[in-house]
Amino acid sequence: MLLFAPGADALAANSAVAKREELRELRGRIEALQKRLSVAEESKTEAADALQESERAISDANRSLRELAQQSRATNRQLAELHAASRAQESRLKSQQALLAQLLYQQYLGARSDPLKLLFNREDPNQIARQLHYYSYVSRARTELIGNLRADLAQVQELARETETKAAELAAIAAEQATQRRRLEQEKRARSLVLTRISRDIQKQKREIGTLRRDENRLTRLIEQLGRLLSRTPPRARAGPRLRNERVPDASSAGSPFQALKGRLSLPVRGELGNRFGSQRSDGGIVWKGLFIASKAGEEVKAIASGRVVFADWLRGFGNLLIIDHGDSYMSLYGNNETLYKQVGETIGGGETIAAVGNSGGNADSGLYFEMRHQGKPFDPLTWVSVR
Repeated sequence: MLLFAPGADALAANSAVAKREELRELRGRIEALQKRLSVAEESKTEAADALQESERAISDANRSLRELAQQSRATNRQLAELHAASRAQESRLKSQQALLAQLLYQQYLGARSDPLKLLFNREDPNQIARQLHYYSYVSRARTELIGNLRADLAQVQELARETETKAAELAAIAAEQATQRRRLEQEKRARSLVLTRISRDIQKQKREIGTLRRDENRLTRLIEQLGRLLSRTPPRARAGPRLRNERVPDASSAGSPFQALKGRLSLPVRGELGNRFGSQRSDGGIVWKGLFIASKAGEEVKAIASGRVVFADWLRGFGNLLIIDHGDSYMSLYGNNETLYKQVGETIGGGETIAAVGNSGGNADSGLYFEMRHQGKPFDPLTWVSVR
């Protein structure tokens, strides 16, 4: 009995199935973790919780619009290619039609020298042979041209059908975009009404040290449990003058181990640093565990390095929060976003857009809350990044 090794296609298919299963399992475990955290919450009545549903919906609608815009661009490119191919095919068809017309006309002119007439007229046999050869050549050329014409005509018709299909896809995408825009505007109005109603309560609760500590403990528990789930204390810094960051991450660090990137990273968004790691918070008796980078709403948030998304959801105190696992027990956290563009399990590269700046979670100012952690413990991001 002969044994055959599996081919490359089979191995690739098995690998893809295994990756999908791994992603499904990871998402299931993280979803279970989120449910456990929700059940374990100390209080269900904090004012900012009223924003949860609308801020999640705003993030989802914005992500859908971004994905639809990418689909629309891709479909438009395909449509342009189909139009170009159709024009080229029609031009080729016209050229072949002209050539066939010329060939038929020449054959018509030569019809007076019919092969039978040549024989009966007792003309030179060599001349007759040359004429007969010419007739066979013309006949073959005519048959070939007609076959090409039929194939080209079928191709033009197929291109027309594909063009019609793509145009219909584009119309469907446009309709879905309109639906998502209406949904987005509706959710923004709902959030605005809720925020107006509860803004005083939010500010009052944010001044309470207990609330701030619960927010930090909540995030710490999340990080610790994510660390365990994935199976993988710095000195206080003095507050200094405000820095402004203008450089954002790019793909230049691709392939480098995360530990080797110390001092070479960039902050994830352009803006002004509103606080420093370890400095006293003005609204309570605890210190900052990360950086708040004041930036305009909608500004793109970039991943500081490659990794995998292990959390992408709304978390009390941090709004729409995204966490990336960079390996070797290093994580980066991006909070208060208006939109999360990536979902749990997605692999991303350094410099890739992962979110849009906002003020979710009841934050008064637009900007990004950014942390870096190792083995669940926060450390000063400014020791790892270059601010310009």
